[in-house]
Amino acid sequence: MTERYSDAYAAAHGRFAVIPAVYVLLRHGDEVLLQLRASTGYYDGHWAAGAAGHVEQGESLLQAAVREVSEELGVGVAVGDLEFLTLEHRTGGGAAIDERIDVFFGCRTWDGTPALQEDKASDLRWFALSALPDPVVPHERIVLEQWAGGGLAPITPIGF
Repeated sequence: MTERYSDAYAAAHGRFAVIPAVYVLLRHGDEVLLQLRASTGYYDGHWAAGAAGHVEQGESLLQAAVREVSEELGVGVAVGDLEFLTLEHRTGGGAAIDERIDVFFGCRTWDGTPALQEDKASDLRWFALSALPDPVVPHERIVLEQWAGGGLAPITPIGF
């Protein structure tokens, strides 16, 4: 049996909250699928990963990635087809919600035809990694540009 921290212990010892999220970048040849964010209150009007979202309680990073691709693009991916790209550790230097762990995956194989499934994006398009649109969510642009150049590090710190 696994030991668990009690709510009281967590309240007394917690330092800050780290928000985990996953990003899945579908790639076909030298092109990547991006969505144009809309009506979210966060980087609306910016291009972003085709599928991304928060990891839910009790869910692994891999389970979250598979779920997000299904929910946002309506296609199926297998865990074995996810390619780890980088873990982006970023901070805004303020509130606990500014502490982020973003795990980026690439994926070159999926079942179905990607299409927007939710109202949080207004467009979905393929772009050459060498000709990204403008604007792209800044912390995502860093990953896309490094991926295009073949220079992604396992950990990408931002704001430290």
